[in-house]
Amino acid sequence: MKIIVDADACPKMILQICLEKGYQYDLPVWTVANFNHNIESEHHVIVGNASQEADMKLLNLAQKNDIVVTQDWGLAAMVLGKQAKCLSPDGREFQPDNIDFLLEERELKAKYRRSGGRTRGPKKRTGENDRCFEAGLERIIKRIMKQSLCAGPPNPPTEESN
Repeated sequence: MKIIVDADACPKMILQICLEKGYQYDLPVWTVANFNHNIESEHHVIVGNASQEADMKLLNLAQKNDIVVTQDWGLAAMVLGKQAKCLSPDGREFQPDNIDFLLEERELKAKYRRSGGRTRGPKKRTGENDRCFEAGLERIIKRIMKQSLCAGPPNPPTEESN
């Protein structure tokens, strides 16, 4: 298990929380961003400036039970397809049962904006957003750890399988 942060548009406090939780639970924290960002991380991947390049690298890094932090709903859908967990910087956990609705909502809003309509931007971040994110990240880490313990060790190979 590792934490992977879509660091292109990640608030600094969220990255700091990820690094702290990674240290607390002995989890590597990977950050992915284009070369325009100056991010200090033990596992930082720098990508080019092409459209979706950071997302594709992040997707290639993600594995089952990794935790991906992103506000990109399209990326979240692809991450969930890899059986990784996904959390927004606001602390919202993306789930297979809500991602389709979110993607449909995104498409409807984009269509509305293309026709000349205006939608609201995000609200200003608050300390409450950071607390919700930290609680959500901790909840996911503990859930994955509990599932790993319940699953037990992998079955040892038998003579029949050799």
